[in-house]
Amino acid sequence: MTAAAALGDQTIIREDDFIQSVADALQFVSHVHPADFVRHLAAAHAREESAAAKDAMAQILVNSRLALIGRRPMCQDTGVAAVFLKVGVNVRFATSRGIEELVNEAVRLAYLDEANPLRATMVGDPLFERRNTGDNAPAMVHVDLVAGDRVEAIVAAKGGGSENKARFAQLNPSAPVEDWIVETLATLGAGWCPPGLIGIGVGGSADKAMLLAKEALFEPIDMLDLIRRGPATKLEEMRLRLYERINALGLGAQGLGGLTTVLDVKIRTFPTHAASKPVALMPQCAANRYVRFALDGSGPATFAVPSADDWPEIVRERTADAARPVDLDRLTRDEVRSWRAGDRLLLSGRLLTGRDAAHTRMAEMIARGESLPVALDGRVIYYVGPVKAVGAEAVGPAGPTTATRMDGFTDLLLERTGLLAMIGKAERGPGAVEAIRRHGAASLIAVGGAAILVAQAVRASRVLAFADLGMEAIHEFEVEEMPVTVAVDSTGASIHVIGPDLWRKT
Repeated sequence: MTAAAALGDQTIIREDDFIQSVADALQFVSHVHPADFVRHLAAAHAREESAAAKDAMAQILVNSRLALIGRRPMCQDTGVAAVFLKVGVNVRFATSRGIEELVNEAVRLAYLDEANPLRATMVGDPLFERRNTGDNAPAMVHVDLVAGDRVEAIVAAKGGGSENKARFAQLNPSAPVEDWIVETLATLGAGWCPPGLIGIGVGGSADKAMLLAKEALFEPIDMLDLIRRGPATKLEEMRLRLYERINALGLGAQGLGGLTTVLDVKIRTFPTHAASKPVALMPQCAANRYVRFALDGSGPATFAVPSADDWPEIVRERTADAARPVDLDRLTRDEVRSWRAGDRLLLSGRLLTGRDAAHTRMAEMIARGESLPVALDGRVIYYVGPVKAVGAEAVGPAGPTTATRMDGFTDLLLERTGLLAMIGKAERGPGAVEAIRRHGAASLIAVGGAAILVAQAVRASRVLAFADLGMEAIHEFEVEEMPVTVAVDSTGASIHVIGPDLWRKT
């Protein structure tokens, strides 16, 4: 940028420049992966030996390139907007409004952009109504007053799947941090959409440790360089040990079993009370969305769009050669019973959608003895909240949400509706697996982080019920060769148990 526009020794940041910069940043991160993430994921893909995990990473990489070229969200969960600001003491904002108000206006501009609408995910009342705000505001805003005459910003969009897996513990001062991290990571399952990053915060207080862990995720990814040159500090030694120990768990991409679960481990520390050792763990999913910029008073920030040529050439195995075609309009329970965990399927026909809010309403209607607005008998339901379509799209990016969140509804719907199968991401809990086994049903997975690839299989979409729920309404998709994998089959076998067991290093 050019020299600061200053009044005396102050840098003046114009209101419109600030708002436009944050809005443009949110649009940018929706479809542009950081180059260091792409480099590390491509390297992990190249060395992966698990066929299922390798294909999942290939889908994420191909999807990433499609998002860049098409300027459409890489993931249907376009995230909670988070803005981290370091404001120089010699900066003055030319506005009568507060920082949070300016950021929230930027969020509205970004998420309601007609050229690339992003999914509104925020609910205003977290306890009772949980009604969507409609514009993804408010954002999470963190402001530090620092020395200097400019504003440094990090703008991020954090998905719910990875955010829900954040963990915190107050360890005894003598307790080993590394053991807690590895043991905790082993319990998280695949809902955070690995392969990704792990941010660790140690020290301070509970709130400080969580903030440290999240901020650690914005450090440059350099694990490949660290491995090549070797660690130079105790902290780097710890990062490398954690990287090796976590990957030795064998969880792999999407929890399917494989060599790579994390691409990097980042650690930040802060002084703490002598009686305390607060430790926070923050996963980051494959949709690693953030960008940095600075404002010096000369105008809004600009963002350099990388070339698609920088993305690796990925040649995926022809899915049709390795997968079984399934006609959803003629699907029977006997056919579902013939599927086995790990089988790859290509779904064609009519597919229902529904996730948290829709399942809650259906359960309430069943409890009241009311008929459901959509018959589920003989159908398959996809746990998805799609992005609004633009142009000729039948539907916007439409990747899966975490199936585990629907576990509490699974037995009820299988028992009372005749539902045959469900599609989401990640594992199912023991209760849901038992219900699936008892009813001769199946749970399938699509790749989290490949929302555009999934959407390309959707030929038509219409809302059937609960239109007021927005992206959580029940839709009917007409799909053609939608790729999925059998996660839990009718015998109760789970790929999320079988896969990691095969690749775990004892």
